[in-house]
Amino acid sequence: QVQLVESGGGLVQPGGSLRLSCEASGSSFSIVTMAWYRQAPGKQRELVADITSGDNTRYADSVKGRFTISRDNAKNTVYLQMSSLKPEDTAVYYCNVNFFDYRTDSLRDNWGQGTQVTVSS
Repeated sequence: QVQLVESGGGLVQPGGSLRLSCEASGSSFSIVTMAWYRQAPGKQRELVADITSGDNTRYADSVKGRFTISRDNAKNTVYLQMSSLKPEDTAVYYCNVNFFDYRTDSLRDNWGQGTQVTVSS
């Protein structure tokens, strides 16, 4: 089983920055894609950004140029650097990891517990 632990959320003023981290731990797995999603009150969960094992990235149009996703494969950790934050970025941010489980020879995915990001003056 793969466990995900997120950190880095909080309250920030408009125009400010935050960095989210998500570390995966466990055994007998190999991470394929890592991603960040977010869910604002009353809205559906949406993809913010993802990054493949080959470091290919994609972003939601609403965050392009402001957010940067990266990963440290040695630490099984994915980061989301958020800059020029806007009130509409306020949401619970969830880490998602797609991985190959060597115990079952299957692709699986898992979610973090979520971390609140609030952008407000």
